[in-house]
Amino acid sequence: MKIVLASDHGGVDLLREVANQLDELGIAYDNIGCDCKDSVDYPDYGIPAAEKVAEGTYDRGILICGTGIGMSIAANKVKGIRAALVHDVYTARVTREHNDSNVLVMGARVIGVDLAKEIVKTWLAGEFEGGRHINRIEKLSAYEAK
Repeated sequence: MKIVLASDHGGVDLLREVANQLDELGIAYDNIGCDCKDSVDYPDYGIPAAEKVAEGTYDRGILICGTGIGMSIAANKVKGIRAALVHDVYTARVTREHNDSNVLVMGARVIGVDLAKEIVKTWLAGEFEGGRHINRIEKLSAYEAK
């Protein structure tokens, strides 16, 4: 599995923690920014990261901004992306099982480092259940194709 990471200035510190976690887990990733606390615009990082997941360069993406809301909106503008804004372990698991999310979004000003790491671990381990959920994913894909 290969992951693309991105954040805005509000998420840069938490994203570094997630990168360290991925190093410890032996999971390959590329961090495409940002790498400073100067104010930047989340679409400038979230959209390119989501595009790389949609085109298949990366298997999944992890995006972080202050609340997670901006990055979630930006990523979900990209065809083929199912970005999930997650702030607890339960939804991290369910968004993989039911929604087959391919981008995880978190808010650095909403959750702490330890919880973020549990969310990442849970989300990365999660598998899509298929079954009744396939029809729902297909409906989303059909809508995107319009």
